[in-house]
Amino acid sequence: MSAETPSHGPLAGILFDKDGTLIDFDQTWGRAAFAVMHDLCGGDTATVTALSEAMHFSIDDRRFRPTSMMIAGTTTDILAAWGGPLGRLGDPTLVHDLNERFAAETLRSLMPIGDPVAVLDALRGRGLRLGLATNDAEANARDHLRALGLDAHMDFVAGYDSGHGGKPEPGMVLAFARQIGVTPNRVALVGDTPHDLHAARAAGAIAIAVLSGPMGRDVLAPDADHVLASIADLPALLDRLA
Repeated sequence: MSAETPSHGPLAGILFDKDGTLIDFDQTWGRAAFAVMHDLCGGDTATVTALSEAMHFSIDDRRFRPTSMMIAGTTTDILAAWGGPLGRLGDPTLVHDLNERFAAETLRSLMPIGDPVAVLDALRGRGLRLGLATNDAEANARDHLRALGLDAHMDFVAGYDSGHGGKPEPGMVLAFARQIGVTPNRVALVGDTPHDLHAARAAGAIAIAVLSGPMGRDVLAPDADHVLASIADLPALLDRLA
């Protein structure tokens, strides 16, 4: 735990990251990226290789390396990496194209981590307000929530394109706190990357790391108030903090 941990009041809301926190990152995005790359390239092997190298993606096992911008980045980041190999630098239609293709493919490969419905039910039962803060597009995030039966649990949903900025900036956390009518120190952000934890810290919220994504404890613990194996451990953590 950082020595700069702020003083927190009673927890009123929990804001979740999506990929690696609620959704299995490699199963969902690894398979989707493999399909999107081949579709974009028409199967051209050299271009697929260039795209995978730019994204730090292993074609053989369809997994992203921990250094991949895909883990915590936005569609805009993918555009910057893929525009050159695709010969579409400066193409204003590429962002929309990527969003549409990834939206379709991630819905096909969507895989939750554990039983998020049960966990969110338990948290709602404790009177907590819940939200989602993702560097994915908001429309894609809402589609994922609906497909997993989680949309009714959320009081707030924000993507990188929702007007609050992206993580690690604090805008999504601050907007969630405003929406549920509390100060940020009564909100926790749960996520699997340093971007999530830095966003929480910047907003003055509680930073909770989960080890269900690509990052290990050694990377996450220095910026976290608490480190959990997965969101399934949240109810027990709340019991300890009560």
